Parts: sequence; C-alpha cells; structure tokens
Amino acid sequence: QVQLVESGGALVQAGGSLRLSCAASGSTLSINSMGWYRQAPGKQREWVATIFSGGTTLYADSVKGRFAISRDNSKSAMWLQMNNLKPEDTAVYYCNAQIGVTRSWGQGTQVTVSS
Repeated sequence: QVQLVESGGALVQAGGSLRLSCAASGSTLSINSMGWYRQAPGKQREWVATIFSGGTTLYADSVKGRFAISRDNSKSAMWLQMNNLKPEDTAVYYCNAQIGVTRSWGQGTQVTVSS
C-alpha cells in the first residue's frame, strides 16, 4: 500500500507557474505508474498526466506543452511543473499511484488561477 501527500497548490495569476509535489511512502518500489488528476467545481475528476516506471510520460491534450510530470528514481516523490496557467486549470489536483490493479490517492491540493 502507498500513502500520498500533495503540496504546492496556491492562488496564481493567469500566465504564471506552479510546481506541485507528491510525497509517497509505503511500498513505493512496487509502484507501476504515478499520475496527476484534477477536479474542478461541479465537474468530474479528469486525468492530467502519467509517468510510468520506465519514465514514459503521457499528458492530456489540455495541458500538453504547458505541464511537465517528473519523478525521482525511488518513486518516493513526484512533481507537476505547471507553466502558462489558465483560469480553466483551476481545480483540486490529486496525486495517484498504481500498484497492479490497486490505486492510491492523496487528499488533493487546491490550484486557483485568476484571470
């Protein structure tokens, strides 16, 4: 099992940058993939980005070219660098880790982008 804690959320102006962090503990070496999701008020949670054990990354079209996901080799930390933020990026951002078919989630961190 893995425990996840996100941090780094803040209020930022459009065009600005933020770096979210996710600290993982527990069975981190067993993690197959890690990722970020977000949920805006009144909307369903949506996938943002994923990084696989081999380092391959995938991004939602809405953030491609603006966001970058990275992770340390021990899989105990993951980051999401967010540049050129837009008001539509406003959401609670959640860290996710997958081991086999089991997914673990953090508690979320709020990102608010003002226009």
